[in-house]
Amino acid sequence: MSALLVLGLAATMSAPAQAAVGHHHAAGHHVVHHAVHHAVHRPDPAVYPTTIRLPNGFQPEGIATGPGPYAYFGSMADGSIYRADLRTGRGAIISRGPGTPALGMKTDPHGRLFVAGGTGGDARVLDARTGRVLASYRLATGPAFVNDVILTQGAAWFTDSTNPVLYKLPLRGERLPDAVVRVPLTGDLVYHDGPGSAAFNANGITPTPDGRGLIVVQSNTGGLFRVDPATGTTRQVNLHGETLPEGDGLLLHGRTLYAVQNRSNTVAVLRLNAAGTEGRVVRRVKDSRFALPTTIAAFGSRLYLPNIQFFTTEPTPHISYNAVAIPRP
Repeated sequence: MSALLVLGLAATMSAPAQAAVGHHHAAGHHVVHHAVHHAVHRPDPAVYPTTIRLPNGFQPEGIATGPGPYAYFGSMADGSIYRADLRTGRGAIISRGPGTPALGMKTDPHGRLFVAGGTGGDARVLDARTGRVLASYRLATGPAFVNDVILTQGAAWFTDSTNPVLYKLPLRGERLPDAVVRVPLTGDLVYHDGPGSAAFNANGITPTPDGRGLIVVQSNTGGLFRVDPATGTTRQVNLHGETLPEGDGLLLHGRTLYAVQNRSNTVAVLRLNAAGTEGRVVRRVKDSRFALPTTIAAFGSRLYLPNIQFFTTEPTPHISYNAVAIPRP
């Protein structure tokens, strides 16, 4: 997520996170790989469109793919969710938003869509077929920017670009808990205040290749950090002198990490070691259709990215938006 709309966001809040559903259980700290999920069973047909039109004024930020040939897009304008058929490019809004953003999103094998709520300081879980809200969680009671989410075998993890904490939603099968665990971030990842992008901290999140840790990107410094999910301790990933300024959505495939650099209109391609403690940028991909891409999801041999256009177009209800597909490097 770009930092343009986050001027004046404040620092850490300590209120407990409460949920609007009725089950609670413990979950272990072991993280398993859950990136590039719901991969297609066969190659992409050549007729699949490479540009997907989204509703005027939608301001797309988050994206998730699957199950099946579908993509879900979240609106930063009002939190609505749009589902598109990747075979045709056509789609519809399946869930009207609460008036606060829908940012990073992920789907799971149970047909649920997990949504980060941005300045709303919340998270939602939706039925991916009907758009019905299954659960909602109040993560922070003060200024917050709940930015992105990753699913593991035992939990959903949410970043907050304003507060140095991860929010952990323990999962067990189809059961949703009634409370979220706060995991404070300590160590090398230090949050910064300031105007605009200077106040924009942890953003995209993904597991490490070995499934034992988490990786987050800090937008304002371009640093990549490995997080111990049991303690919240962070260590900077050694990128051998490289950084990822304006780093946004992350996507892991094996040991390959795709990192969106939004204002650079770039996808950085990195090769990580198994533990996620070291990596190298092997290439950077640009496309003439990029217009400040934010997040990234995979379907078959393609990567899909929504364009939010903050620095090229004033966001009004009449502006057209899209998402684009590129071959996976």
